[in-house]
Amino acid sequence: MTFSEAPVFPLLLGAAATALAVVEGDTSTPAGAAGTAGMVLVAAGLLLTGWRAVRSSTAPVQALNEGLSAGGHRYSTGPGHAPFGRRDVLAGIFLPFRRRLHGVRHIRNLQYGPAGKDNTLDLYLPRGRPQAGPVFVHFHGGRFVSGAKDREALYLLYLLASRGWSCISANYRLAPGAQFPDYAVDAKRVIAWVRTQGAQHGVGTGPPVVAGSSAGGFVAAFAALTANRPELQPGFEETDTSVAAAVCLYGYYGRVAGEDPGSTPAAYARPDAPPFFILHGCKDNVVPIGHARGFADMLRGVSRRPVVWCPLPGAQHSFDYFASVRSRAAAAAISDFACWVLAQNEPPV
Repeated sequence: MTFSEAPVFPLLLGAAATALAVVEGDTSTPAGAAGTAGMVLVAAGLLLTGWRAVRSSTAPVQALNEGLSAGGHRYSTGPGHAPFGRRDVLAGIFLPFRRRLHGVRHIRNLQYGPAGKDNTLDLYLPRGRPQAGPVFVHFHGGRFVSGAKDREALYLLYLLASRGWSCISANYRLAPGAQFPDYAVDAKRVIAWVRTQGAQHGVGTGPPVVAGSSAGGFVAAFAALTANRPELQPGFEETDTSVAAAVCLYGYYGRVAGEDPGSTPAAYARPDAPPFFILHGCKDNVVPIGHARGFADMLRGVSRRPVVWCPLPGAQHSFDYFASVRSRAAAAAISDFACWVLAQNEPPV
């Protein structure tokens, strides 16, 4: 994942080491010559990796355009749109570790439930803009046993917050102390917090767009498909937990509780499901892309709302950990999707 998203840095390190070897005369020996040849091959592979990422950077927007058009919807970017361009490509190549953007206020560790730090969230709010903007909620990955709210998708959260969104990244209870459906309940508890307490912290109270990476993709999909089910909302059964849309990044969507058929988001697919944007890396060797494609196809066959499927050429698992070319391109498309969803939910004038 690191070499796939930040190839320029190992390339520069290898070039510096090779140059030093040349200066010191180490390449004159057979072993040194072989090492130099090996470095040339590695450099060629890294350059090819970077070139492929740049070449495929249009894939997310193309998938969004095709997915919405296929459902008879018009793809429009709206006033908050900033096109993905050459500056983003260059920043993704040379600044993949710069995930934070200016103009965003970060508020840490707000309590949304009773489970201590496992029920805390962070806010990312735009500075100098009206508060109570539309809400975007992200859930981290980690196979339901690890992970934290300040790892994946940080660039995405900062990008949306810089464009006026109120963004939330939340922890949730993990195994072995928690089991299904505890993390699903926590996700709904975050949505309930938005509805009932968000305004106190400058957050809008409308239905949020929920998102997640890896296991968080499961959590986001499950929350999106199980709105207002009282058995999954203990103690807040009457709170509206509906969402505006779901964004799933390299997610897992299978069963998580043995043979329990209700422990998968697919069990709750329905015709009135909210819009989905499902992105998955073609090179993902943790959750194979066929798994996500199957979930997207199933949901598309049931739902009356758009289900946008985006295979990302060359992407590995956890590609959104960096602010790479691919991650920036995906974030730009997700921003457009979120703005499109917002426009659909706005009342007519």
